[in-house]
Amino acid sequence: MKYGYIRVSTREQNIERQLTAMYENGISRRYIYIDKMSGKDFNRRSYRQMIKRLKKGDEIVIKSIDRLGRNYDEILEQWRYLVRECEVDIRVIDLELLNTKSAFDNNITGRFISDLVLQVLSYVAQVERENTLQRQKEGIIEAKKKGVRFGRPKKEVPDNFEEVYQKWKLEEVNIREAAIILGVAKTTCYNWLIQRKNKKNLQNTRFLD
Repeated sequence: MKYGYIRVSTREQNIERQLTAMYENGISRRYIYIDKMSGKDFNRRSYRQMIKRLKKGDEIVIKSIDRLGRNYDEILEQWRYLVRECEVDIRVIDLELLNTKSAFDNNITGRFISDLVLQVLSYVAQVERENTLQRQKEGIIEAKKKGVRFGRPKKEVPDNFEEVYQKWKLEEVNIREAAIILGVAKTTCYNWLIQRKNKKNLQNTRFLD
């Protein structure tokens, strides 16, 4: 059996081009599954329904390789699942080289092409991850040079902190009581008090490190 799968994003929406390609490849509307994505929604209900109907030897037709996933990791995962576990063929209309027709027959060339595609996709996925990490690293370095701070913003020291600190120092209040007065968590209060004790002078300091 031959099935067609169409996926369109919020940016695309128009499915006519993909539908036309499916019809031209002899797939009737009843065997075409369509998913429309929006934002982070990637449940692919129609795709899952199609998967349930697959049998060994079936063929899935897609317009382009990126219909299988949003990134190379997802594409690789789905490709491996369909070809090796479901034992179905994949035909990519825009790139005939990726087609796996007869990959599971006694066809050495078919198996070779299927494995080669997996290796290529794996390599591209790895390169993509490494490039992303490198860009993130470079972005963080540049941001720090510009004074951008990462992590949770530091809580401002209340105006009455010095008064509370002196009471704590004289053992008039404990950590829990000091935290209640300052309106902060006990851990935050403790850190402030210890840092104040070590610094000894908080003049003109509105934030603690």
